[in-house]
Amino acid sequence: MCGIALIVSAIRITSSSLTSPPPATEKLSFSVDDVKEALRRRGPDSLGVKKVSLQRSVLGRNHISSSFIAAGDEGQEFCSQGNDNNGECTAQLHFIGATLQLRGSNPLVQPLVDASGNVLVYNGEIFGGLDIASDCNDAEFLLQTLGRCCSCGYCATAQCARSGKSTVPDVLSTIKGPWAIIYWQVTRSGKFLFVQILGSICFFCANHEDSSRTLWFGRDAFGRRSLLVHWPTQDDCTFLLSSVSPIFPTEQTSEYETHNGLSCPSYWEELPCGIYSLDVDGSKSNGHMAGELKLHEYTNSMLKELIKWERTSIEPNSEDLQIYKCSTQSTIPVPAHVLLNALHESVLRRTSMYTIYQVSSTKENFVPVAILFSGGLDSMILAALLDQCLDQSYQIDLLNVSFDGQFAPDRISAKAGLKELKRVAPSRRWRLVEIDSELSDLVFETSHVMSLINPANTYMDLNIGIALWLAAGGDGWVSGANIDDNDDENPARAKYKSTARILLVGSGADEQCAGYGRHRTSYRRGSWLGLHEEMKLDMQRIWKRNLGRDDRCIADNGKEARFPFLDEDVIRVLLNFPLWEIANLDQPSGLGDKRILREVAGLLGLNEAAILPKRAIQFGSRIARESNRKNFGSNRAANQASAGSVRIDKRSNYS
Repeated sequence: MCGIALIVSAIRITSSSLTSPPPATEKLSFSVDDVKEALRRRGPDSLGVKKVSLQRSVLGRNHISSSFIAAGDEGQEFCSQGNDNNGECTAQLHFIGATLQLRGSNPLVQPLVDASGNVLVYNGEIFGGLDIASDCNDAEFLLQTLGRCCSCGYCATAQCARSGKSTVPDVLSTIKGPWAIIYWQVTRSGKFLFVQILGSICFFCANHEDSSRTLWFGRDAFGRRSLLVHWPTQDDCTFLLSSVSPIFPTEQTSEYETHNGLSCPSYWEELPCGIYSLDVDGSKSNGHMAGELKLHEYTNSMLKELIKWERTSIEPNSEDLQIYKCSTQSTIPVPAHVLLNALHESVLRRTSMYTIYQVSSTKENFVPVAILFSGGLDSMILAALLDQCLDQSYQIDLLNVSFDGQFAPDRISAKAGLKELKRVAPSRRWRLVEIDSELSDLVFETSHVMSLINPANTYMDLNIGIALWLAAGGDGWVSGANIDDNDDENPARAKYKSTARILLVGSGADEQCAGYGRHRTSYRRGSWLGLHEEMKLDMQRIWKRNLGRDDRCIADNGKEARFPFLDEDVIRVLLNFPLWEIANLDQPSGLGDKRILREVAGLLGLNEAAILPKRAIQFGSRIARESNRKNFGSNRAANQASAGSVRIDKRSNYS
């Protein structure tokens, strides 16, 4: 999948679920074309628009009639309205869908519309939970499944008391995998008559007593797919949802900078994870459409337990530690074997049964999957597992970005990692793609990435965003080191651009296995309970701090990020282990942090990778160092200013 958006006008939304509205000065509107262009940058196979026009009847108290037309090239008009035409058009909804097709045997153009008038735009993958055939497209399957849900408008639990059918929240709660969704559900309380008129399909409802409409939207519980929201304010009544922010108009941005000193207005916020509904009612607000917003709980009990992120065994006693110490002296403990199996299945689910494998009959020159590769512990584990899951005929691209040529720490570890992968998987064709860049050369690119990371606006966010965006682009060099492992003897390099459409990323490993320096600080200050609380905080805010930003930067290159460490089953397995089997921060860096993953690496034969210390991409690629020198004069000055958390000023050298 690729990206989705919705623009809603003239519906007055009320709800206690709304977050605090943005400041009144932040008034900025986008056109449908602006949003389409932002999604088109993501390199979709197709992009479509459908417009729903709502009419409020002057005769029926609760009657809303709606018509929707394909605003793209299809030219087909759909209408769903009552027996009378005495309504007035009071609202419009523009659905926009961009599709990067990875599964399904037939070409697909979103938005999708079924025979009842339900509309779906979907950006996600169904890896489990629902029984989907290998040759079926996720969005088509989901539209059919949602079409069988109760649509009476009254149910709020897993099954409707009236019909006994499942509800929309129940279906979405069942999905295993990343998703963001916008779904327009037509209430089917009456009987529909189908009539063909001048090539258009029309639906006439014979019963208008419960003629409401419901808009559903949301993100999966961990926020693995981006979805931004602009809530209506008194100054700007537009309600917007989008996978990515359009580039702000120059004149509006400049005016905003004059008053606020920032390079981008805070028009958007990350939509908090959850399932939302907007029930549209034409009987309120003095002739205007009104929408009541509700936030629904996930109905899957196991998923709700994962969201709480509670661990049963946090603080060990002396006997627990002694038992575990003895077990590690003789062999790798059982938990590492269990986690290895879970990770293997996670990678397999994310790299099998996709249409992309059918586009080329010559496997030798076709690369379906690449890895965001630093040569560190997490990316090495993913590479070794992908080798086990992917047909040996396929090459695997290892994408490595550097802002210091061959001297960046991540470039050095990537080359060492390539040697180790060749040792444990000698029959695999590995290709290390060296993506070199100079920060001073990235003028236009930096401005572009700033629009992608929005609403994030710190130097750390931008540094990470640029590194991810460049790496995902896969546009670099392949050197002789890919053949004989010796740059000095074979320095020739050839230009190469990876065409892989699936990109495996190690996000979530550090949060779940105590890989950050702040975890060690929390352990030192608050022992095991302090460590647990810090890890829990990281997991419950990863959607806001990391995943939305990362998804937008990676998807802009026509790639889909996959996060094997954030698979629901992997999260559940890790939570079932006592915390002291996950990490032991009494040991030094490279040993005690992410201890269980180091044991997994040992099981995979990655003995050198198993002892590598944690290094974030902004430091390993050296972009943070270059950014500090450029914007603060030196690393020392940047550290004194806590540069990573500083918001980007309009006078920044980035602009």
